Amino acid sequence: MNFLAHIYLSGDQELLKIGNFMADSVRGSQYKSYPEAIQKGILLHRFIDSFTDAHPIYRQSKHRLHEKYGHYSGVIMDIFYDHFLAKNWSKYHTTPLETYAETFYTLLKEKHSWLTERAQHMVPFMIARNWLVSYASLDGLEKILFQMDRRTQQRVSMHEAMVELQTYYSEFENEFFHFFKELEEGCQQKLIELNTLS
Repeated sequence: MNFLAHIYLSGDQELLKIGNFMADSVRGSQYKSYPEAIQKGILLHRFIDSFTDAHPIYRQSKHRLHEKYGHYSGVIMDIFYDHFLAKNWSKYHTTPLETYAETFYTLLKEKHSWLTERAQHMVPFMIARNWLVSYASLDGLEKILFQMDRRTQQRVSMHEAMVELQTYYSEFENEFFHFFKELEEGCQQKLIELNTLS
């Protein structure tokens, strides 16, 4: 799952969202140096990644990309699934995506000091290019994949995966709906566990 899904699955707790957002740049037990709510966000992020990587529906989606994109098939698939979440946003949240994104960008600015250095560096680009809303359109998605190509020094041409997306669009979308329902349920249970431990 990419940024939008991680943020959405954090619910309404602000610091938990921050932890989930920046978790990729927090290594090992470093998370214990953060406030409890941020710790929970980091642990939730790790749960989401493990759940996703092991899930047979996600693996089925990713398999269509693996031969051509190898290791990066998972990166691309995470972005594709965020596309389907953004495109179908009204099924999941009552707040319009544009408003939801702006609220989160404001939160990132307010909690800037809590972010890891890597996250602090990324945030201005994320806001300027409005990544969370860009996921919803195919044009926006292609631009994000081009940006990922630059970040990975063109190791594979990720933007070319738009061909596979359009070829298998309905299959990917149906798989997303079934997978995401189970992921939401898993996250709700994980949050109960995390809150019980506090």
